[in-house]
Amino acid sequence: MNTQLKKGVLELCVLQLLLDKDRYGYELVAMISQNVQISEGTIYPLLRRLKNDGYVTTYLEESTEGPPRKYYRLTQKGEETRAALLEDWIAFTGGVNRILGGQSE
Repeated sequence: MNTQLKKGVLELCVLQLLLDKDRYGYELVAMISQNVQISEGTIYPLLRRLKNDGYVTTYLEESTEGPPRKYYRLTQKGEETRAALLEDWIAFTGGVNRILGGQSE
């Protein structure tokens, strides 16, 4: 998949996965990787930016499998952004699908 296209939708994917529960970075990588090929190096800069933009907050939680894990929690601003990005994505993919399906107006 084209790297630029992938980067554009990863923000939406991360925000969507954080909607139902807080998650740590590697967990996000594993979940997204089940559907889209990505590396850890792609997610962590995105998570840092999402935190700087106020879309997520972080906290540490002890882990039985090693050092404490940094969990990411969606903020109200993050939820609003996720909803707007999802709306944009649906409109965009609908338009592309109409073109690809030969149903352009």
